Amino acid sequence: MERVTSSIIGSFLVWAILFLKVSANAEGDALNALKSNLLDPNDVLDSWDATLVNPCTWFHVTCNSDNSVTRVDLGNADLSGQLVPQLGQISNLQYLELYSNNITGKIPDEIGNLTNLVSLDLYLNKLTGPIPNALGKLQKLRFLRLNNNSLSGGIPFSLTTISSLQVLDLSNNQLKGLIPVNGSFSLFTPISYSNNPGLVPPKNTPSAPLSPPAAMSTGNSATGAIAGGVAAGAALLFAAPAIALAYWRRRKPQDHFFDVPAEEDPEVHLGQLKRFSLRELQVATDNFSNKDILGRGGFGKVYKGRLADGSLVAVKRLKEERTQGGELQFQTEVEMISMAVHRNLLRLCGFCMTPTERLLVYPFMANGSVASCLRDRFDGRPPLDWPIRKRIALGSARGLAYLHEHCDPKIIHRDVKAANILLDEQFEAVVGDFGLARLMDFKDTHVTTAVRGTVGHIAPEYLSTGKSSEKTDVFGYGVMLLELITGQRAFDLARLANDDDVMLLDWVKGLLKDKKLETLVDADLQGNYDDDEVEQLIQVALLCTQGSPTERPKLSEVVRMLEGDGLAEKWEQWQKEETVRQDFNHLHYSNANWIVDSTSDMQPDELSGPR
Repeated sequence: MERVTSSIIGSFLVWAILFLKVSANAEGDALNALKSNLLDPNDVLDSWDATLVNPCTWFHVTCNSDNSVTRVDLGNADLSGQLVPQLGQISNLQYLELYSNNITGKIPDEIGNLTNLVSLDLYLNKLTGPIPNALGKLQKLRFLRLNNNSLSGGIPFSLTTISSLQVLDLSNNQLKGLIPVNGSFSLFTPISYSNNPGLVPPKNTPSAPLSPPAAMSTGNSATGAIAGGVAAGAALLFAAPAIALAYWRRRKPQDHFFDVPAEEDPEVHLGQLKRFSLRELQVATDNFSNKDILGRGGFGKVYKGRLADGSLVAVKRLKEERTQGGELQFQTEVEMISMAVHRNLLRLCGFCMTPTERLLVYPFMANGSVASCLRDRFDGRPPLDWPIRKRIALGSARGLAYLHEHCDPKIIHRDVKAANILLDEQFEAVVGDFGLARLMDFKDTHVTTAVRGTVGHIAPEYLSTGKSSEKTDVFGYGVMLLELITGQRAFDLARLANDDDVMLLDWVKGLLKDKKLETLVDADLQGNYDDDEVEQLIQVALLCTQGSPTERPKLSEVVRMLEGDGLAEKWEQWQKEETVRQDFNHLHYSNANWIVDSTSDMQPDELSGPR
């Protein structure tokens, strides 16, 4: 009986594995079909290996937790060739970004099978043929940009049924025929049809009374004329609000183009993203005066500004140059970043985009960054007390967890550090600069794996492979916790003067090995902290900075641990696993206890933290 049961279970597992392989292979085969149909002079698709079971390890491909492809980013990649019908087999695809290439041929009808698609960006290519009527099946589509191609034929009426559509750009093609109109499609969707000489605007067909017959008497004619005038006036009266609304809707995108949708999460704040003029921001920052600089970083400079209504803002001036077609993609990325709204995330107020400038506008954070409060208190401010540091640890973890697990697509920060955690008037932690790595990389998608970050915060696997994930953020967060506890920099050559490690993580591990807790904690706290809470925060930091990304906790797990749920179990589990690893490697040291658990039988080198 046991043999039969084992046989059944074994067969089930084999079939399950085969099913997963077939599912993954279908998506991989579809992408490989696309690769084989494209010319790739820059080897952008070099990592697309047909021998691998699933494509989730390929560059420019993003997958969800079920290893299904959800995003393909191949904009500005200098690709040429044609699209393939097999793309329609990537059933969970949400973002297909192939803008600004030299792709020719038709848009396959099979793309209409991608019913989960949110964004389809094929602009700035050389596509020909009609717009497929099947695109009307994409009822989750929010962004459809087919502009700057050579598409012909009419605009499918089926597009008017996509109620979720927020942006539709069909400009600069060879379309012709009557522009379809259907309810909310015409009033609420920002649409561009410009530079399609063959398109005919929709005819106005208001309900109106018929003209009186010629045989009517003069008196009847006068009566009819009066009746007609009254009817026409009434029709105009009722039509006026609709006309005004349509006019307002058409003008509105010039100033505001994106409304953050309502959320049920009580921690989410609603707001509106504004498109500022360059002149507004020049006046606000005194023409980007050096005296208004709040900070500098890899992405550019940040200026303090005061808008015309008196409100204070921080204006980030991005420093990289733009390329052809980059403005539309920049706007798309800003839209996606603006959708990440949470009390522990820095809210994006608006942006400015010109042929020579890209600027982001944020609320001004009165208490600056955590780094400045820890180390640069030139204005006589007191040091951050221990309760505030605990709040910062929890708030920043909540903000990062929201980016990782509640944004679609998820946002990876790639530079988590004390300098990027800002503090509002109540010293509430606000994660800043999220999404900027994506904004800066969109114009060269074949180098999106270039390492961005700060020495001392970069996870080892990110440094060695250039591939980031949410677990690289977890590592940076762990180092940031150590900054909070110690008040030290993540990388500091000054520590060499005392023969200490320049890397904060190694320095902390050395002190823990020697059981020097009092040396580890920031001297500015003057002993005003709780030993148990410090030890718990150190435990979380060491769990987050383990050498293997798979062993690091998720940020949502970190939040629970900081709230008092599961840390003891997680730490005990790590201790056992570390002991097994040490036993396996036949490492023997004299018995010693670590500061966290006096009952532990772990050895000194084992207690230097996860490696």
